[in-house]
Amino acid sequence: MAFMSNLPAARGVAPRAVALCLLAWLQGDARAQATWNVTGFGTVAAVHATQDLGDYTVNPNSPGQAGYSKAWAFDVDSRAGAQLNVRFDKRWSAVVQATQEKSIENSYKTYLTWANVKFQATPELSLRAGRIALPLFLSADYRKVGYALPWLRAPVELYSLMPITNSDGVDASYRWHTGQIKHETTVFLGRATARLNTELTGKARNIVGVTESATAGALTMRVTAAQALLVVPGAQSLFDGLRAFGPPGEALAARYDIAKRHVRVFSAGFNYDPGDWFVIGESGRINTGSILGDQTASYLSAGRRFGNLAPYVTYARLVANLAAQTAGLPLDGLPPEAAAVAGVLNDALNEQLRQIGVQDTASIGVRWDVARSIAIKAQLDRVKPRGGSIGTLINVQPGFRSGQAFNVISLGMDVIF
Repeated sequence: MAFMSNLPAARGVAPRAVALCLLAWLQGDARAQATWNVTGFGTVAAVHATQDLGDYTVNPNSPGQAGYSKAWAFDVDSRAGAQLNVRFDKRWSAVVQATQEKSIENSYKTYLTWANVKFQATPELSLRAGRIALPLFLSADYRKVGYALPWLRAPVELYSLMPITNSDGVDASYRWHTGQIKHETTVFLGRATARLNTELTGKARNIVGVTESATAGALTMRVTAAQALLVVPGAQSLFDGLRAFGPPGEALAARYDIAKRHVRVFSAGFNYDPGDWFVIGESGRINTGSILGDQTASYLSAGRRFGNLAPYVTYARLVANLAAQTAGLPLDGLPPEAAAVAGVLNDALNEQLRQIGVQDTASIGVRWDVARSIAIKAQLDRVKPRGGSIGTLINVQPGFRSGQAFNVISLGMDVIF
């Protein structure tokens, strides 16, 4: 489901909401009371993969070229961004964030990732409208700000599955307590544009979800459940071909068609960080009910801080909850020409199933905070696609064999300013 992230420039509710708030700021007393702050962030990283029959990427919708295409690639993790925060008074504020990063068209583009207005109705209740980052995973809000992460990158097995990174809509957050435990419950509604590849664009409609976060001292836990209706026009040729073969083909199309499907997300995670060390773990399942996949990913990571050095280890696992291949249309009894067409359709169907990631990664790395706003990181990953899958690789070449591990070496620098 990683194809749905990195959404294009905002349209509709997001810019209108922010524009109205900025207009209010320009009027008299509101302008006099307003405060604003601009910050920037960026990551520059070089990545080398020993896989020479495919390219290693963090997100298929932001493709990198480390491996088959280039010995060392700078487009896997590198990005730049800026954020504007405006506070109009004690209750009203707005935020706009934009990033410059690799696009699915294999060029760098600017994306409007946040653009929303916030109203603090009470000390406990806040409301937002506009383009909002979805709280699907622990690091979802700040995943693109590399400096905020303990690792060089968030674990690919889980974070490449994010169906969308943000939506245009509204949310409401309520803070409450039970004893010494602080809670925050967030309900969100919205919609988004979903890029599948360079040719297909889907619409994620009726996004609805709830997130519950709980903090007790150094421990933070989060659980999220969400769903959306994914509508993808223009992707009917394979499934129409299957339907032409009667009931067996209709059954296959009903199982795998992507034209109109409900996408469901569930995740749970924790972060325990008392200061000198940390342990982070998450697990999430994203089910599209189609050929786009039903996958579960988990990771566990731990690190220890020694002054401005913080070595860490991580193990991540991605599994598919559906078979990586299917027998497809039965060929027995078909006329030769029909059997040939059915065979082509079966091959196309299995090729798509093969792209549903199944993969393990073991990582070691170190973070060196050379200055208050600069962190240098190095990370070594041992990646193993499994079960006939290509894992999270892209641009896979003939001769690739699933089940063979390869190494990824990454060197990067994160800055905030």
